Amino acid sequence: MKKLFKIIFSRMTIVIIAILLQLGISILLPYIINHFYPIVFNHYYIQIDLVINLIGIILLIHIINTDMHIEGQLTWAILLLMAPIFGIIVYFLFVRRRPPKRHKKFYDKVAQEIKQYQVKYKEEDETLKQNLGQYYGQFQYIYNATGLKTYDNTDVKYLRLGEVFFAELLEELRLAKRYIFMEYFIIEKGEMWNAILSILRKKVKEGVEVRVMYDDLGTINKLPNNFAKKLNQMGIKCVKFNSFIPIMSAVHNNRDHRKMTIIDGKVGFMSGLNLADEYINVKTLHGHWKDSGLKITGDAVKNMLFMFLQLYDVQNQKLEEFGSYLPNEVTAVKASGYVCPYGDGPKYFYNDYVAENVYLNIINQAQNYIWITTPYLIIDNKLMNALCSAAKRDVDVRIITPHVPDKKIIFSLTRSSYKPLKKAGVKIFEYSKGFIHSKQVLCDDVLAIVGTINFDYRSLLHHYECGTLMYKTDCIKDMKRDFVHLFTISIDMKDFKQNALVRLMCALMKIFTPML
Repeated sequence: MKKLFKIIFSRMTIVIIAILLQLGISILLPYIINHFYPIVFNHYYIQIDLVINLIGIILLIHIINTDMHIEGQLTWAILLLMAPIFGIIVYFLFVRRRPPKRHKKFYDKVAQEIKQYQVKYKEEDETLKQNLGQYYGQFQYIYNATGLKTYDNTDVKYLRLGEVFFAELLEELRLAKRYIFMEYFIIEKGEMWNAILSILRKKVKEGVEVRVMYDDLGTINKLPNNFAKKLNQMGIKCVKFNSFIPIMSAVHNNRDHRKMTIIDGKVGFMSGLNLADEYINVKTLHGHWKDSGLKITGDAVKNMLFMFLQLYDVQNQKLEEFGSYLPNEVTAVKASGYVCPYGDGPKYFYNDYVAENVYLNIINQAQNYIWITTPYLIIDNKLMNALCSAAKRDVDVRIITPHVPDKKIIFSLTRSSYKPLKKAGVKIFEYSKGFIHSKQVLCDDVLAIVGTINFDYRSLLHHYECGTLMYKTDCIKDMKRDFVHLFTISIDMKDFKQNALVRLMCALMKIFTPML
């Protein structure tokens, strides 16, 4: 009974009820006005339904003439024709969305602040062209789209499991001298967070600047509302990203899904791991949790620093001097290859679908093989066609997804993508031991990505994400060994057939997935 009361009166439940009430009022209000307060013009009664339908048609024409994904255009066409009132309301919330002016203003200021530290000189660019060869364009796209540079003098260590990642993270946190910046989608109290918090509190007493930023909606049913306040009282500068209030707003659809730690501007961690016990298999929810990450040491950590400060300053409404957080001196690192950590976010900030285009660029250029792990596989026609096309030109395309679901509906939607991919020659595997949460791509022994970016609409269209694109780094060999091992313990889904009823349900749901 106590648990039931806790659920009923939880912040999440209150928020859901408040939003449903707002949505219900928004939908019912036009009918109430039409019945009790009809619109009269020149002694003629004007049916509000006519006005609503006219607005819906105008919006539909507008949507068709935008650069929106074709799947999104189809979704809005169906919604505006079948349920115009609901469609118009949701349209103005999620299509005609604009960032709050204060956010946009600070975002532009921060972008200018970063730009002065990311100038690419002619000699530097010529060296990149020569050393990257045919793959120069992959990295140049990121620079043109985000302003983030590509670096050598950077060592990258591949961390194949959450437990390995956690041990490395704790070790480096203990060595921090100047600052620790942490940005995570989810933080949950438990063994993992308690160990991290213990170190952070000690570091604050030593005079180390500690900042933590977490996504408010991502933690809404995991942390108390005063969690950030308590951390601030400990001396940890804590910010909730897009602090959630129960008012319908498109801003709430854009979550901070990044998972990064930056230490002294010299060491960075990027991974698929949130700070919760299931990610290191202390708590078992969906079988064995397979995740992965990177420990980055050297010049490329600058990109991670800039990405963190960018969102932190927008949330905190305070523009800082970024240069003061760069290392005082350049330290030579024994490493090979090139490294480019990069960020992605809603198009109204980034002006492009960066994460999806990076994936597309690699898939389209693959010559021998491209191997992928993703917890969710809900992709648009562009990615579907690119993967199928690669397989048809005899590229070895393999994708590993979970065998044990964390969300059953999403699991079914993921499996509904198998059929067209397998028909084209893509090999699909499911991680037999449980849930694979790693988001990574390996291509032709030379290119690799590890980060937070799922192969689904939320990551590719709506969330703030991060990834690291690598060329001929030493850790690519370690990634390949991990992939080969995963193939041996995963289930080949070549004979899998989805239930007809489930296929129908997924076909209907896919109409609305671009909105989810």
